[in-house]
Amino acid sequence: MASRVPVLLSTSSVFPERTAAAFQLAATLGYDGVEVMVWTDAVSQDVGALAGLAKHYDVPVLSVHAPCLLVTQRVWSADPWERLRRSGEMAEALGAPTVVVHPPFTWQRDYARNFAEGLNEIDERFSGVRFPVENMYPVRMAGRQFVPYVPSWDPTVTGYPSYTLDVSHCAASHVDALELADRMGAGLAHVHLGDGTGEGRDEHLVPGRGTQPCAELLRSLAGRGFTGSVAVEVSTRGAKSRAVREADLRAALAFARKHLDTPPTADVGPVSVPMVDRDTEEQTADRSGERPAVS
Repeated sequence: MASRVPVLLSTSSVFPERTAAAFQLAATLGYDGVEVMVWTDAVSQDVGALAGLAKHYDVPVLSVHAPCLLVTQRVWSADPWERLRRSGEMAEALGAPTVVVHPPFTWQRDYARNFAEGLNEIDERFSGVRFPVENMYPVRMAGRQFVPYVPSWDPTVTGYPSYTLDVSHCAASHVDALELADRMGAGLAHVHLGDGTGEGRDEHLVPGRGTQPCAELLRSLAGRGFTGSVAVEVSTRGAKSRAVREADLRAALAFARKHLDTPPTADVGPVSVPMVDRDTEEQTADRSGERPAVS
């Protein structure tokens, strides 16, 4: 029998609560591990503190998200290669096999020029850690669209050894997640599980509350030979209480486990994902600004 795909809780999913809260919630709800978003929270940058949290709550760190957001451009170093190196060292120290990476921003010209070659060198340096490049999305403002990444928001345009597939970003870029998974092929190493409506914003909804083929993607992973992990990366900053946030994260975990454990050809019928009281505008706010909630 194949081993179960680990379902992780991204620390970004508890924002505006801090990193430590993600470990507590992951333990309470029964997640298999945590993905640490390295950002301005000092605990997220501290290997010793993270190791202590993992031990205290008996929840391992199984993925590290490198500080690639606009708000984290000065975390650890202004040099993006140094940030990737530090992320690799953190993952290695914590026993995490994955470091999630974004494509370079358009203004990071030197970094972008040698990104593919440099990423290969980083991959070789940390032999037990993969650095899957994440699909992003175009930004739409004032009726116009621009792409803040080079050479593209779609990492398969260039081609890398491994990829992170973010379902919410598929919605924002109007790309079919199943088709993107096909393009990623054997390089698909990690999944960011969220949902979206495809209305142009990067929403990171609880899976089942948008229009994306979240269930179909999860059910297809076994047939794709997937050996990575699935990290729940949803926005709960609009939650009006800890209880509401906890309910969202419990629903996301239940959704993931249900469909990961379901054979690809089975007809599971409609899935009920409970709705909770929240501020809809906050839940669907554009993630392209200076907020470290999700990526």
